[in-house]
Amino acid sequence: MGGGGAGANGGGSAAGARVPVPVPPARPFLDTFRANLKETFFPDDPFRSVVRERGAARRTLAALRYFFPFLEWAPAYTLGAFRADLVAGITIASLAIPQGISYAKLANLPPILGLYSSFVPPLVYALMGSSRDLAVGTVAVASLLIGSMLGSEVSPTENPALYLHLALTATFFAGVFQASLGLLRLGFIVDFLSHATIVGFMGGAATVVCLQQLKGILGLEHFTTSTDVVSVMDSVFSQTHQWRWESVLLGSGFLFFLLVTRFISKRRPKLFWISAAAPLTSVILGSVLVYLTHAENHGIQVIGYLKKGLNPPSVTSLQFSPPYMMLALKTGIITGVIALAEGIAVGRSFAMFKNYNIDGNKEMIAIGTMNIVGSFTSCYLTTGPFSRSAVNYNAGCKTAMSNVVMSLAVMLTLLFLTPLFHYTPLVVLSAIIISAMLGLIDYQGAIHLWQVDKVDFCVCMGAYLGVVFGSVEIGLGVAVSISILRVMLFIARPRTTMLGNVPNTMIYRRMDQYTTAQTVPGVLVLRIDAPIYFTNASYLRERISRWIDEEEERTQGKGEMGVQYVVLDMGAVGSIDTSGTSMLDELKKTLERRGMQIVLANPGSEIMKKLDSSKVLELIGHEWIFPTVGEAVSSCDYVLHSHKPGVVMDSAAAHESMV
Repeated sequence: MGGGGAGANGGGSAAGARVPVPVPPARPFLDTFRANLKETFFPDDPFRSVVRERGAARRTLAALRYFFPFLEWAPAYTLGAFRADLVAGITIASLAIPQGISYAKLANLPPILGLYSSFVPPLVYALMGSSRDLAVGTVAVASLLIGSMLGSEVSPTENPALYLHLALTATFFAGVFQASLGLLRLGFIVDFLSHATIVGFMGGAATVVCLQQLKGILGLEHFTTSTDVVSVMDSVFSQTHQWRWESVLLGSGFLFFLLVTRFISKRRPKLFWISAAAPLTSVILGSVLVYLTHAENHGIQVIGYLKKGLNPPSVTSLQFSPPYMMLALKTGIITGVIALAEGIAVGRSFAMFKNYNIDGNKEMIAIGTMNIVGSFTSCYLTTGPFSRSAVNYNAGCKTAMSNVVMSLAVMLTLLFLTPLFHYTPLVVLSAIIISAMLGLIDYQGAIHLWQVDKVDFCVCMGAYLGVVFGSVEIGLGVAVSISILRVMLFIARPRTTMLGNVPNTMIYRRMDQYTTAQTVPGVLVLRIDAPIYFTNASYLRERISRWIDEEEERTQGKGEMGVQYVVLDMGAVGSIDTSGTSMLDELKKTLERRGMQIVLANPGSEIMKKLDSSKVLELIGHEWIFPTVGEAVSSCDYVLHSHKPGVVMDSAAAHESMV
């Protein structure tokens, strides 16, 4: 489509004999199948570093480096890098501790699980993850998903033990699913969650999470388990007599403090530590305030007792029997996909800033493994949250060692400091969650989508409205359905455009883009912008026929020469199946009955092989296959003006006749 040089779909050389379009030599089926399989599942050729090594020992070491990336940076690790990682690790630990407790409450799980989940998974990721900047921990959206999906079947208050076991089982299934995607090289499945889908889904989930926190801000004891805005607002305003001013005042004050610190850190990135330390500062101040004023006796709800000690094993707690196993499986797969999409997107973003690459499939294996191990050690779903990773990046982390430092800080907290959180008010946790979630509502991204692509904006709004007015699952389903429908429409209804000649050149470009481009009398040039498959073959045949009818009507109305040649620019047709070759066969016969000739320009090697093996190439005629549009049109124009049908001239004569 428009732009580019003459070589793209223009004239090629202005002198010399016509260059025939060759048919590539046939390759054995197994070779072709192997090559296609490699391009589908191993486009990055991940094992090239292993194959290059000589000797079994060196190859084994290279394979270990692939699955355990820490073996690449650990041997060259320096004291300077450790100092940077130490500062970053302590900084993100100050954020991870209050966030972990808050997000566990959001998932309707015991708060201690939030700390457990910030201890074991980061250690696993430090060994297997390829990102230097990703800070591992629990995330609000996955916590909300677990709470809403499991809570719809099992009450976390009436049956807390079963609910906890299902959350751990869902984490196990999520980890198995994530690791399987990476091992089977199926990471492209996550790509069906487009950028527009993620913007809308994250914004909707953040809105729902903020609304859910009204329970803590208002000091309500009973609240709806539904996540849609209507149910939440009904629950809020039907209990106005139970609103507690103490809780509102405390929550509003801490929320204002958190938002101010975030604003300062945004305006001055060097002061990132202010917003990073603000949540822990809020927890400490809130706990001290409640302890000194005995506010728990005046309606301020507190966390209460937190068990000291490291993660207890939980392998025996996993539920693999009916009737709840399918619920855990469904929850695990959905939350696993969302966690993968967020973690990989965050990791790639920061890798781009530091000019290094991360392997998406390797990341899936690492994230999946840490969730499997986590489910065995009383952890629920973890990934790489943006807020924590941004703090890690700004703190100057050098390697994944910052995750190890954070994990050790959380370990010390679990061993010695958990009693200090007894008086932490729940309203402070609600304020921490709201301040974190406001950053996920990317209204500027939605505005950008509207300006660039209205369909993507509709996908975004479909996800947002589905989450806010339906449920998290409905919003995700709506967004993915719209995205897949759009992909199907791209395949089933490919774009065809009419090309014209740019004056005084042999270049042909889209006439709706290049206003100076002109048609060539008697020749209709069409460009097909997609592979030709069974899904679009019939549409293309009908669309090409309509182009011909429209051009015939236009030329008859102006008294010009009618269409004699239909040139199809095949440069963008990457592949073709048997339905596509049959379509060209039928089109050739249809045009012959109307006294027209089909001409192909710039067909690729796969197209030529398919046309040759299906005998369509023989039917069209080798003399009507050209390497460029310019040569094809020049030859057609020469034949028309020489009145010698079937005569094909060389490119030099064609150029002289056109310019």
